[in-house]
Amino acid sequence: MDAGSGAARRDNWITVLLGADAEERAALAWSFLCFFSLLLGYYILRSVREAMIAADGTRLIPTVFTSVFVCMLALQPLYGMIVSRFPRRQFLPVVYCVVIACLVAFSFALTGAPAGAWITVAFAIFLSVINLFTDSVFWSFMSDIFVTAQARRFYGTIAAGGTAGAILGPTITQFVVVYLGVPNLLLLSACCYSVCLVCILKLVPWARAQEVRRHGQDGERPIGGSILAGFRLVVSRPLLFALVLFMFFGVSVGTLLYNQQAAVVGAMHLSSAVRTAYFARIDLGVNLVSLVVQLVLTRMLLTRFGVAPMLVIPALLAVVGLGGLTFAFSAGLVTFVQVITRGLSFSFVKPARESLFTLVDRESRYKAKNFIDTVVYRGSDVATSWSYSALASLGLGLSALAGIWTLVAIIWGIVVLWIVHLQRGISPPASEGSSHDQSSRVSA
Repeated sequence: MDAGSGAARRDNWITVLLGADAEERAALAWSFLCFFSLLLGYYILRSVREAMIAADGTRLIPTVFTSVFVCMLALQPLYGMIVSRFPRRQFLPVVYCVVIACLVAFSFALTGAPAGAWITVAFAIFLSVINLFTDSVFWSFMSDIFVTAQARRFYGTIAAGGTAGAILGPTITQFVVVYLGVPNLLLLSACCYSVCLVCILKLVPWARAQEVRRHGQDGERPIGGSILAGFRLVVSRPLLFALVLFMFFGVSVGTLLYNQQAAVVGAMHLSSAVRTAYFARIDLGVNLVSLVVQLVLTRMLLTRFGVAPMLVIPALLAVVGLGGLTFAFSAGLVTFVQVITRGLSFSFVKPARESLFTLVDRESRYKAKNFIDTVVYRGSDVATSWSYSALASLGLGLSALAGIWTLVAIIWGIVVLWIVHLQRGISPPASEGSSHDQSSRVSA
């Protein structure tokens, strides 16, 4: 056996393990590291935000979600203008630089002074906004540089990178928050987002080289179009509109569980440190479930069966879980249902939903997707939180509220079936073409 055949065998073994050939591995590695660092930076701070909010039970939740929703609406025209006028190699790094600067500013604001009501609300709004924006921009970029076949092979692995970061984040917080303090945690998070910036800067030239080499076109051109095109696109295209409904009802189920968990924890009257550790343990449980499923099932199901089982199974389990809470409500069951539903959201729903955006044009990937991921997402949060507060003020208990949201979960499942039907009849944009193995794409 010569050296060449041995190298080919090793190459084939690595290809099978990673789902990527030799020319794809660098992009997969940088994408993995980017999403790992992104969720590591967020989850280092997520339990801090949850502890701040839970100090007042559910009182602050509608205020925070409404404020985030307003911020999302205000930022849409600005984001649309940037995406329309600047190439991705310019506007993607800007997003992460702004996040890093704001984290440093909040660190100084929190140093040497207890967090008052204004800083609590401001930090909660900021963290929610940047989490949605950075996550949305990241996956827009992924759908821009990978085609559907690559997305189905890579997204499970990339999502697992994020889950690994999401596991490490609350673990770090749980053990070091007492020693470092919240201000230093913010600086640590800023370092993680700095790694994301480096990864983006590495991925942009790779994507550009692949596009030019394979198709003679350059995806670095500004997208153009209207700065408010996101709304127009989602109401004019069936798949995008279905994804709006999917996001709205799916998030509503998650927000209901979030409110119920906050109500349960608020009633315990725990200290800030204990609340932070409690939410860190929940995040750890969610992400352990996600990581196991991503490593064992996600790529296999997505490549063999497409998005159908990845979307149907979580919707079905949400119906079952909320139905169980309706008839046998308990704090432990709320935690269990939240861990399972959030875990499957990250391991099944996220990769499947993101792969659907490889079927649409570039403007839809950046503008419509961002509109869905931010405005629709937080719009659902606002509607659910205020509905929850209104129904609770009428005397409805947590079991009754779970019963009402079981109907919401059923509607979510119906929307899932519609999406599965729609995507089967859609092919990637003709202008984007493919290589001989359908593994590359020109950005429209």
